[in-house]
Amino acid sequence: MSSQYGGKPIFGATLGILMLEARFPRIRGDIGNAMTWPFPVQYRVIKGASPDKIVRHDPMDMVDRFIEAAKDLVESGCDGITTNCGFLALTQERISSALSVPVATSSLMQIPMVQALLPPNKKVAVLTISKKSLTDDHLRAAGISDPRSVPIFGTDNGRAFTRCILDDYEEINFEHCRLDMLDAAREIVETDREIGAIVLECTNMTPYAYDVRKMTGLPVFSIYSFLKWFHEGLVPDRFQLELDDPRAGLF
Repeated sequence: MSSQYGGKPIFGATLGILMLEARFPRIRGDIGNAMTWPFPVQYRVIKGASPDKIVRHDPMDMVDRFIEAAKDLVESGCDGITTNCGFLALTQERISSALSVPVATSSLMQIPMVQALLPPNKKVAVLTISKKSLTDDHLRAAGISDPRSVPIFGTDNGRAFTRCILDDYEEINFEHCRLDMLDAAREIVETDREIGAIVLECTNMTPYAYDVRKMTGLPVFSIYSFLKWFHEGLVPDRFQLELDDPRAGLF
């Protein structure tokens, strides 16, 4: 057996997730449900960082707590750090500057990459949990040079999704949440025919990505799609080399 090296207490769970302090239920597909992931993850809960404080107020007021928890995750063996709220894009520079590993704070960071995939006459729309709270500053922090070019849609006026998550209800009707997502998806395609893809800001929206895709016919990118890509960089798939096979490279 070849030599093995240590240096950290936990192995095999390289993605660390900084969690807001919340009690609402998390179904599979939600970033906070560990069964969502096809690979192991590590979590840290930031005490006092409620959904209301992070989305409706300034998350920079608590950034030091996020940095402390992120450092703890790195010490525990994580090689990459993320968060469970798209609004934490505002903390990207501070957290990444404080750590020695890659940081992906927000699903919104996918927007420039997705835009580059689209035809020149198409644009990326954002679907957020709070349109009234998502600002140009959030988009700039996520790497969007021209925030005004990104149309924003929200679930603010829906039946359950925004209210139940931001106000931290311990019981949620997820069918009502699904209908809120479909209503917002319908608004997107009926409002602007130049929209060519959708990025879901909220990490709780992933369970409905399939429904949004089916409703709109547009590609849908979520924190799940982002972090699977991110994790692939941390732990690349390994392919068996076939150097001794004379057929290698022929097909």
